[in-house]
Amino acid sequence: MKEVSAAAVTDMVAKLYQEANFSLPADVVAALKAALAAEESPQGRAVLETLLENSHIAGRNRVPLCQDTGLAVVFIELGRDVHIGGGPLDAAVDAGVARAQREGYLRASMVAGPCFRRQNTGDNTPAVLHLDLVEGDAVRITVLPKGAGSENMSRLAMLKPADGVPGLIDFAVDTVSRAGASPCPPIFLGIGVGGTMDRAAVLSKKAMLRQAKEANPDPALAGLEQQILDRVNDLGIGPGGFGGRVTCLGVALEEEPCHIASLPVAVGIQCNSARRASGSI
Repeated sequence: MKEVSAAAVTDMVAKLYQEANFSLPADVVAALKAALAAEESPQGRAVLETLLENSHIAGRNRVPLCQDTGLAVVFIELGRDVHIGGGPLDAAVDAGVARAQREGYLRASMVAGPCFRRQNTGDNTPAVLHLDLVEGDAVRITVLPKGAGSENMSRLAMLKPADGVPGLIDFAVDTVSRAGASPCPPIFLGIGVGGTMDRAAVLSKKAMLRQAKEANPDPALAGLEQQILDRVNDLGIGPGGFGGRVTCLGVALEEEPCHIASLPVAVGIQCNSARRASGSI
C-alpha cells in the first residue's frame, strides 16, 4: 500500500489550479489557431486573434485568462493501492483551492446559502469534487475551473427513448442556439448521455476533459459528435456572437447505461477559455 500525504494533494491542487487559470492548454490554442484559419468573417477573425493574444499575455505574465477564474471542479482518480495520510482527502483539496485563490490572486466566486444568504465563502471553497476509484498506486488530479457564463447556458433533459439520436442532436443544437453569445463562443460542448439525471451531468463534465480534437473511440459516437459539431456551426453564431463559420471548436460525448424508460442528456457548454490541468502523485 502506497501512502500519499494530504499535504501533497494540497500542493498539487494549488499548483494545478493556478496553472489552469494562467495557461491555456496547447490543444485549445491549436484549436483556436485552426479556427482562425477557417473563419471567413472579419469580425470573427478579429475575435479569434484577440483570444490568441490574450492567451499569450496570460501565460507570459502569469495572470488569469479571464476575470471569472471559475468554480473549482476537481476530478481525482484514486488508486486502490493508495492510502491518503495526514487528513481527509476533501479537506486537502479545499486547502489547495484556497491556497491557489490566495497566492494567485484569483477571484473568490463561491457563495454559501445560495437560496437566501448568498454569502461569499472568501476563498473559492468548497470545491466540487468527483472521485473515481481505479487500479494502481497513483493519484491523478485534474482541475477544471468552470466560469458561470458558460455554466449558466448548460442544460439537462430527460428525453424519451423514442426521441433517439435525432432528439439528442436537436436538444444539443437548440441549447447552443438559445445560448447565443452568452457563453463566449467559440465554445466546446461536453455531452453526457445515460445514467441518471445527476450522472449525465457528471459525464458532460468528464467529456470536457478530453483533448480538443480527440474523437470518441467508438466510431458511431465519433460520428455523432461530428454531426452535432456540424449542425452547431451551421447556426452561424460565430466567434464572440458576431457571426461566422466557427461557433464550436469541438464536441465530446460520453455515454453509459441507463434505465430502459430513460434517455438522460446533459449538454455542458465550455467557453473558449477551456481551462484544465492535470498531474499525478
